[in-house]
Amino acid sequence: MSKTSRSAFAAVIVALAPTFAQADDLGLRGTIEPELRLFTQSASSTRQKDTDISVSGELTGKYMWDNGDQSLIVTPFARLDQRDSRRTHWDLREARYGLVMGKWEVRLGFDKVFWGVTEAVHLVDVINQTDLIEDPVKQETRLGQPMLRVRTTQDFGTFDAFLLPYFRERDFPGANGRPAYDIPVDMELTRYESSRKERHVDGAFRYSHHLGDIDFGISYFQGTNRDPILTPALSAQGDLVLAPFYAQMKQASFDVQATKGAWLYKLEGYWRRELGREYEAATGGVEYTFYGALGTEGDVGIVAEYALDSRGLMARDPYENDGFLALRWTANDEASTSFLGGAVVDAETGAMGFRFKGERRLGDDYRLSAEAYFFGNIPRRDPIYSIADDNYLQFRIARFF
Repeated sequence: MSKTSRSAFAAVIVALAPTFAQADDLGLRGTIEPELRLFTQSASSTRQKDTDISVSGELTGKYMWDNGDQSLIVTPFARLDQRDSRRTHWDLREARYGLVMGKWEVRLGFDKVFWGVTEAVHLVDVINQTDLIEDPVKQETRLGQPMLRVRTTQDFGTFDAFLLPYFRERDFPGANGRPAYDIPVDMELTRYESSRKERHVDGAFRYSHHLGDIDFGISYFQGTNRDPILTPALSAQGDLVLAPFYAQMKQASFDVQATKGAWLYKLEGYWRRELGREYEAATGGVEYTFYGALGTEGDVGIVAEYALDSRGLMARDPYENDGFLALRWTANDEASTSFLGGAVVDAETGAMGFRFKGERRLGDDYRLSAEAYFFGNIPRRDPIYSIADDNYLQFRIARFF
């Protein structure tokens, strides 16, 4: 975390410190989670190994006062990794002050915001930076974003406005990290289109509402694209590396979800303008759930989605002409047992990716989870070619307290 971000967080804590002694409700919870990764293929670099052990911890402190209308939530996260020094890191997922005034709510500090409805890829989710070293394949884990958020909920819908005063770069695996690009990313060579660099002030607006069984949202974002353009460059030592470049963009987006009995219909997409070019992307699909499948208490869902990007193979997102089919099983038991397995097929290149995740609670204080990611038939021109030899299994045991 940058010195500027730490200073902003400290200022919020100092300003609110006098309220702690008068807090009406204090809460503290956390997790410690050892992790094991097993890679099933030989690495592309001799510095990379076939196994990796790490441990992460997350702690959430919550303070509420003024009959719950004021609150402070702080959630630090940290990981210690055996192999990759860059994966040994810490982050503030949340460190925010909240104030509720009737139908209005104000949040200030580090926060996380999620937009989107589909399973395979979340195209419209642009507020928070991706934590790539935590979630290198599915890319759903997010870094905390400094922001001022104002929300009002009215009978005709919910309005959110965001002021984002500081940009957070994406972290990439180090030379020993895996999965990783074949050519390492040198973050010392990071460049920005804006002369204000990471201090460019971004803004966003969102309107969301529901009409019967339909939930929808319309959003607009203007600022620094969270997804960098990686270009070949030479490091200070003269080695070939990839240099991140963060462009400015404007994005208008929508997401809609309709529930009709056992059917769930989902669609999201955007229009963007970046570096003088306009392009569009969309993804959507259906999910059907068999409740009480095979005479059990469990539910089985079938998910089918498709993603399309007007840039084709020039898109930085690998979901540019891809279909996704998955099976979801929820046992509905006391242990919250669940499983999701699916496959992605690129209609343009024939590339395939497979993902599996299962989890189950062990008693009241533990949770076991297992994940697997495999790739097949990946041509050189496919966006994920660099990690095609990084198939891996991942096991985690979380201890809650």
